[in-house]
Amino acid sequence: MAVMGVQVVVTLLAASLMQKMAPHCSFARWLLCNGSLYRYKHPSDEELCALAGKQRPKSKRDRKMNGMMEDKPLSVPRDINLQLDTSPITAVDALVLRYFLEYQWFVDFAVYAGAVYVFSEGYFCLVSPTRETNLGVLWCLLTIVFSVKVFFMVMRHYFRSEEGGERSVCLTFAFFFLLLAMVALVVREDYLEFGLEAGLAGVTHNLETILKPRGWEWTLPLAKLGFKLGLVALCSFLGALLTFPGLRLAQTHLDALRMAADKPLTQVLLHVGFVAPVLVVVMWVRPLSRDFLLQAPLGKRTVQILSDSSFDTARLWAIVVLSLLRLLGTRHHLQAYLGLAERWVQRMRKEAGRIPALEIQQKITRIYCYVSVVSLQYLGPIILTLHCVLLLKTLGHHSWGLYPESPTASPAAPVAPPRPEGDAGEDVHAVVQEISGVLGCIFTPPFFRGLFSFLTWWVAACQVVTSLFGLYFHQYLAAS
Repeated sequence: MAVMGVQVVVTLLAASLMQKMAPHCSFARWLLCNGSLYRYKHPSDEELCALAGKQRPKSKRDRKMNGMMEDKPLSVPRDINLQLDTSPITAVDALVLRYFLEYQWFVDFAVYAGAVYVFSEGYFCLVSPTRETNLGVLWCLLTIVFSVKVFFMVMRHYFRSEEGGERSVCLTFAFFFLLLAMVALVVREDYLEFGLEAGLAGVTHNLETILKPRGWEWTLPLAKLGFKLGLVALCSFLGALLTFPGLRLAQTHLDALRMAADKPLTQVLLHVGFVAPVLVVVMWVRPLSRDFLLQAPLGKRTVQILSDSSFDTARLWAIVVLSLLRLLGTRHHLQAYLGLAERWVQRMRKEAGRIPALEIQQKITRIYCYVSVVSLQYLGPIILTLHCVLLLKTLGHHSWGLYPESPTASPAAPVAPPRPEGDAGEDVHAVVQEISGVLGCIFTPPFFRGLFSFLTWWVAACQVVTSLFGLYFHQYLAAS
């Protein structure tokens, strides 16, 4: 009954609201269909024929009546003066978008998860229940799982494509991130301060008190090695999932800057959003962040500016603010993606020869149909980073600095009582206590602090690598 309380009521209410209000009030649908984004409509056969100076193509019935059984596809010169019409994206238009329902559900769930987490934080601040579980953590964990699921769904779509080499790109970056993760895990804490080694050392020490009386202490090095190998495999998988979101971010960033050439404030917002993952990566590089900000030279001695806890709080707030700033640039990036249709037409007009009318229509329609996929690729890394930071704060026993908190010392690891020997009927309560003791030894605040610090840093590092490669590709390789 310790978990039954106000949080359960709020959780059930949030789940009910998310289900009942989705057809009427959806943040994801408002983001795409509030009239600020406009799509480019493909030209009809009649419009293309009029621009090419040709007669309207006869229908199949007219060709049969005239004895003409040829079915030649309509083609027009590439250099025709084609101007695309625009139309605001409406809710009815969005229903035909690929993966739109998945996009709407995922973004709305992330919004409700953030709301439940904020309520839980306020509830624990005001009430300070001692034995009640923070259900906002469960919502954040589910959001991270659904983020990975959404990324995997999009990557699986790329893997099914036989053209363009998307499968080779994903596999190449997965292998590269595998090597990068192994390098990151062997770097000393003096340079990358995740706290992962300290957390694993605490877990090993706690488990030793339980396993040593049973003669299983030899499994501790194997468990530690297995955890690191599993973490490296997870990092490689996450790197492959974040490859195309990073490449897409670089393309839409360049196009959004061109569209906002006469808007300096918008350009500043776009630059801050693009540089945000770099700043997140730097925050865990100890010589550039903690050592640089905590100490200042004053004559022959150094003065400490911030305490360690204040720096951890400032780092949490900085990542939250950077994530919100990136959210403000969502529509600029989505409109830059939709503008690919117009830029493709402009490039087509500079080429010689003829092109089938169906190819023009398919190309323009395909760009619009994938706008929800691009939305997932842009919002997914932001949501993943933000919820990793929220879990880092709560499970790592950090503070927001908004209210005084009592110092939370890590409780001593509970030692599981030995099982009674020679008892045929095993005591269920003793087994539950033993399992709880083992889990309490593993899932400690230092362990969570190191794990989610590393995951937050890793998600940002993957975005930095892929987006910088995307910048180089779109500016130099694709243009050549």
